[in-house]
Amino acid sequence: MEPITPTLQYSNTPGWCLVRLAGRVAIVTGGARHIGAAYCRRLAEEGAAIVIADVLDGEPVADEIRSKGGMALALKVDVSKEEDTNRMAVEAVKAFGRIDILINNAAIFINIQRHPFYEITAEEWDRVSAVNIKGPFLCAKAVFPQMKEQKSGKIINISSSTAYWGTPNFLHYVASKAALVGMTRSLAREVGDFGICVNAIAPGLVEHEGQNAPKALTELQLKARSIKRLQTPDDLMGTLVFLASSDSDFMTGQAIVVDGGSIFH
Repeated sequence: MEPITPTLQYSNTPGWCLVRLAGRVAIVTGGARHIGAAYCRRLAEEGAAIVIADVLDGEPVADEIRSKGGMALALKVDVSKEEDTNRMAVEAVKAFGRIDILINNAAIFINIQRHPFYEITAEEWDRVSAVNIKGPFLCAKAVFPQMKEQKSGKIINISSSTAYWGTPNFLHYVASKAALVGMTRSLAREVGDFGICVNAIAPGLVEHEGQNAPKALTELQLKARSIKRLQTPDDLMGTLVFLASSDSDFMTGQAIVVDGGSIFH
């Protein structure tokens, strides 16, 4: 299967620009807004064709990328439903010919109610787990046949520093993000023989994503950081591109904490 050749005119960087993901195709789940949309924009700047998979409308982000010379496809996808994730993979290959990168970013977070663990209902637990744990599993399963055929691929799971903090009153979310670290390690061992790398990024509390977080929690995290400022989506982009590119071809099963030096592991 011949690789696609996307335009390299998307980047606004002056002078010579190294575009590390030219010819590659990236699926970003939860890419319609916030950090997910930032991931889509940055990967497009690096030359990748982008598939935005979200329950929300990803067309505005796709239009933005296309308006700057990039290639993008927006799909309505519920990652907790296997028929949706299978369709996602099929449509990505149909549109762009291959799948090189999967960013498992979709998650329930902003609207989660914080409770002591004994007040979390079974229904709340199942709702978070369906998206935050089952979703990445189904997405990885859906893209695997294409990556196996290509003998290459990068799967990047978006975990959270809460998995290392043990943040209280947030057990359903914290448990789901800790599960992604374990999934990353186990899956890496299963797919390494096919040239597929599986790694995770564990961000700290990012400025606009944490707008509904309790003020005391935000202040506690800020105080605990070695770099004492709010984290922005841009702080994650270098790690994302590194893990998506050939620069990390001999790195798999790892979780990189990007939180300004709050968690050391």
